[in-house]
Amino acid sequence: MKGDPEERAIAVGRYIAGTGATVRAAAVVFGVSKSTIWKDQARLSPGLWAEVQAVVQKNKAERHLRGGEATRLKYLHK
Repeated sequence: MKGDPEERAIAVGRYIAGTGATVRAAAVVFGVSKSTIWKDQARLSPGLWAEVQAVVQKNKAERHLRGGEATRLKYLHK
């Protein structure tokens, strides 16, 4: 989904808020980079942005519990 950036940002925001997905997981689902997901957050309405930030902050607080699992999996396939 690389069409209109505004539409993509709203779709990504709803996806993250609805599923609690990480930025990395959302990037895979939408076929864009993690940087694009972060940039898309600036395009969100204040209400949706607050919902997404709540999920992102929760994921950020919990990432030490995952112990670098995403990075380990990333390099396991190379």
